[in-house]
Amino acid sequence: MRIAVLGAGGTIAPAIVRDLAESDEVDALVLLDLDGDRAREVAERHGAGQATGAAADARDPQALMLAIEGCGMLVNAASYRVNLLAMDAALAAGCAYVDLGGLYHLTGDQLARAPEFEERGLLAVLGAGAGPGKTNAMAARAAAELDRVDAVRCASAGMDADPPEGLSTPYALATIMDELTAPAIAVRDGRPREVAPMTAGGEIPFPEPVGARESLYTLHSEVRTLPASLGARECDFRLSLSPAVLEALTELRDRPREEVAALRPAPPSPRTYSAQHVEVRGERDGAPATVTATALTVPHEGWGLGGGIVSTASVAAAVVRLYARGRISRAGALPPEACLDPGELFAELGPRGTTLRIDNARESEVAT
Repeated sequence: MRIAVLGAGGTIAPAIVRDLAESDEVDALVLLDLDGDRAREVAERHGAGQATGAAADARDPQALMLAIEGCGMLVNAASYRVNLLAMDAALAAGCAYVDLGGLYHLTGDQLARAPEFEERGLLAVLGAGAGPGKTNAMAARAAAELDRVDAVRCASAGMDADPPEGLSTPYALATIMDELTAPAIAVRDGRPREVAPMTAGGEIPFPEPVGARESLYTLHSEVRTLPASLGARECDFRLSLSPAVLEALTELRDRPREEVAALRPAPPSPRTYSAQHVEVRGERDGAPATVTATALTVPHEGWGLGGGIVSTASVAAAVVRLYARGRISRAGALPPEACLDPGELFAELGPRGTTLRIDNARESEVAT
């Protein structure tokens, strides 16, 4: 299958390209970015001779549609702000679509495109990264252990064991600043409620070497879809940043937007780790029960890429492979928990350095 990757020159996309270039289901990659030279550089370095690079701007829907014609799927690794434009291009080109997430409000707008994708018999997976994506699948896996789901709490954290000098962020600076400055949404008693930015979310016991970390409530798309998908009346998302990264970003919150946009953070080192923690509370056999799913992604030595990048990229790449194999047969614009089988997804992620643990399952422990 021929695959297009938008935002190919960004932080996450090179790992997506590397993963797909080593996948039997993919025979060609079309890499697109505002910076055509950067797209070509990623193609040469990570494309294993299967990739070509070119300049493309999602704000020119006709040009983007022409660039992805003949592709079976568009992987949108660009800014979430262009998600709707990229979806429109995929519809016009007649190809499937997957992105890395849209935060809460934009995800709602994307879900509204479901009838258009259904009518064309096309799939759009909304949010296939570490979180959203992996976290959604973990929630669905944990919920399968319960007879009724009451609450879902998702969280994600990263750690750089060899951080570079100066400002460095685990993913796009613009996105992470949105998460730290916009009010979060938490579902309480079945209703979405705003939570002030930077509200403390408590300590979360992530897997080692990340370990226990303090957290903040942030705006995330899991909260937009999991309550309806799993029947939960409570749901929230919490982000745990390393103290040094959080301190640096906090200093930027009151800076002019133009000044922040001009910053170019150093990329994370290849020694990063990514951890997710999902707690699902409900009822089993007539009694209250809690199931916790935790995941850890370690540095990928063979690729020379950190676990923080691979954690996100490997989920999008796994969606491409599963779709190409016919393992995702639904059409429409869907969240991950509605179209991905958790067992199949984590079977794909294991060779990329991700481990999953389920605690208080019907068996005492399940590990993948």
